[in-house]
Amino acid sequence: MAFDKVERTGPAGTRPAEVSNDEARLHELGYAQELERSMSAFSNFAVSFTIICILSGCMTLYGFGMNTGGPAVMVWGWPVVGLFTLTVGLGMAEVCSSYPTAGGLYYWAAKLAKTNGPAWAWFTGWFNFLGQVAVTAGIDFGLAQFLNAFLDLQWGFAATPGHTVLLFGITLLIHALLNVRGVKVVALLNNISVWWQVIGVAIVVLALIVFPGKHQSASFVFGHFVDNTGWGSGLYVSLLGLLLAQYTLTGFDASAHMTEETHDAARSGPRGIVNSILVSLVAGWILLIGVTFAIQSYDGALGSSTGVPPVQIFLDALGATGGKLLLLIVIGAQFFCGMSSVTANSRMIYAFSRDGALPGSRIWHKISDHTRTPTNAVWLASGGAFLLGLPYLINPTAYAAVTSIAVIGLFIAYVIPIYLRLRQGDDFVAGPWQLGRWSKPVAVTAVGWVVFVTLLFMLPQVSPVTATSFNYAPVAVVVVLGFAGAWWGLSARKWFSGPKVQGSADELAAIERDLMGG
Repeated sequence: MAFDKVERTGPAGTRPAEVSNDEARLHELGYAQELERSMSAFSNFAVSFTIICILSGCMTLYGFGMNTGGPAVMVWGWPVVGLFTLTVGLGMAEVCSSYPTAGGLYYWAAKLAKTNGPAWAWFTGWFNFLGQVAVTAGIDFGLAQFLNAFLDLQWGFAATPGHTVLLFGITLLIHALLNVRGVKVVALLNNISVWWQVIGVAIVVLALIVFPGKHQSASFVFGHFVDNTGWGSGLYVSLLGLLLAQYTLTGFDASAHMTEETHDAARSGPRGIVNSILVSLVAGWILLIGVTFAIQSYDGALGSSTGVPPVQIFLDALGATGGKLLLLIVIGAQFFCGMSSVTANSRMIYAFSRDGALPGSRIWHKISDHTRTPTNAVWLASGGAFLLGLPYLINPTAYAAVTSIAVIGLFIAYVIPIYLRLRQGDDFVAGPWQLGRWSKPVAVTAVGWVVFVTLLFMLPQVSPVTATSFNYAPVAVVVVLGFAGAWWGLSARKWFSGPKVQGSADELAAIERDLMGG
């Protein structure tokens, strides 16, 4: 629907207030403009691009990739996964254009389902919640590992599980404090983050091309296969190795969750989703190839005392000073990434709680009168991520499991609305951003890919499977799904009707006046 500014009824005795087309569309979807709408299209793109953060995902799982398939799987798995992920992003973007609201995925599921809309919304929301918390945990835990490596190199702060978890908790606390300051602070830092990442990748790759005394051969970078998992199956290990790329290329739903704070949301949100994937796809491949060419000692990098192979690659290639400088660039990018992840996570929690779907919803839905941000949701997002990272104290493979949980939770939530939109066929009312005749083949491809990776990343990642090497991703998924399913069957199905309408046009206007002190 295209329209310009319209008028709404103001308080008695006052002139009518103008409502932007974004606010009018949000009212049509049933919600008041509670959040501050101050983000540009670039800022919306920046949130998703920052969360994808190739300097976070690619680098934190680089050691996993070195053991699970090696250079050949890392380098060729990236464009394969990227193209399939793009189909998921395109499918989401088309739906986002029709329903630009912070609820995102679960709201879309409710509106697109021909029957049992509340149930579709309920389970989509819970998978999205699981994936959002897991991706926040994965990003900030990776940051903690790299930060611990730097502190170890610089001041001897040993890279132990206890120290890493301590830094993980401190990082989450800082990200929560930044987020409660308001969306303008977050938007500014996200805009900086885009350039930090683009310029940072360029510096890292150029430094690793120019300064090392030797480089690996092209046949090594594009064809060398490594299996340190114990499985002995080239196909199985190659498939497991896709986790590096698939984990990195997640989090782009952030653009949808930020649409209630974005101008021209029906276009800016979809563009943010798609462009963040495209730019990351190109830049990430360049980064992986550049780092792999610069490996001086493969076994030495894997056996690094810091426990972070890319750090050893930097040190071997550039020496102590140059290696530390590159490490600081990566840490900075990861810091921005974690901050944005908390932002997107909190908006999803806010929207889901607005419809009463989380325990203690009244608490998590509360908006700060000062900053107009969901501060309690920020603290829940950070606290939940911290709990998910704690098993690292007893399980050294916990980080890979957390990244698997992020992929499984997020991509199931991503694909449910795409599947429901596919079922609607010509009944779907497209927004201003649409795929046209490509909608069906894109949706079919996206659904098939998500089913594949969901099953894949629940499988054991190393052999033999022991208490300390067990992939606990299926356990976390079953626990959350079991909790959500039991709650739905015993209680929620009787009262949860999907996304709530906050009121009539006059009631929505009254909510907005109260928030603005009118």
